[in-house]
Amino acid sequence: MSDDDLLRTGEISIPQSASDTASLDLSEIRNEYLKAGVRKPDLDPDPIVQFGKWMKDALSAGGEPTAAALGTASRDGKPSVRMVLLKGYDARGFRFFTNYESRKGQELAENPRASLCFFWPQLERQIRIEGAVERASRKESQDYFSARPYGSQVSAASSPQSRVVADREELESRRRELENKFAGRDLEVPEHWGGYWLWPESIEFWQGRADRLHDRLRFRRPQGSDHWIVERLGP
Repeated sequence: MSDDDLLRTGEISIPQSASDTASLDLSEIRNEYLKAGVRKPDLDPDPIVQFGKWMKDALSAGGEPTAAALGTASRDGKPSVRMVLLKGYDARGFRFFTNYESRKGQELAENPRASLCFFWPQLERQIRIEGAVERASRKESQDYFSARPYGSQVSAASSPQSRVVADREELESRRRELENKFAGRDLEVPEHWGGYWLWPESIEFWQGRADRLHDRLRFRRPQGSDHWIVERLGP
């Protein structure tokens, strides 16, 4: 029996109370993770290189592999999380773009630290990244903004992200106004929009295993060091 056949034996069953959406018991929903395991010798000594290997596998598996949950916190420690799309990485760190006036932009200004969490259910894998954050250069933001489809440029420039709007028509009206203003001209990246770099201090690779005895291997870089320490964590 293949791993896929074994996985199918753990099919999710919908509880009898599913019609009651005000209260739903999810305690009996579970899947076994049976695809693979991971050991220290399996990983590249450079976690950025290892991230690239797992990202390549995720791209082949389909879905939305560049989507990650971005966790931030306000100055007083109030947390928030949302999905963003990773738009690049290199030996320095990981890059994403957003509205600087959004909630995440305000929180990153107050508390420039964040975490990213990628989850690829097809591969039963997860990667968690934590570290300091700073804004990308203006040129980096302009280059990426210019490479986006025109419709995405207009939406990014016209949206008052995270702020209350009266209705959908207000968003459409703001978009039309901007399109008319720049008719026949290229849009420049707005001052309130651009990129961030997350400089990793820890990168954890998680591989699902049977009976919830998962593999967790964390690369940790002590402050002021270029050397990564690899540690196995209990699941």
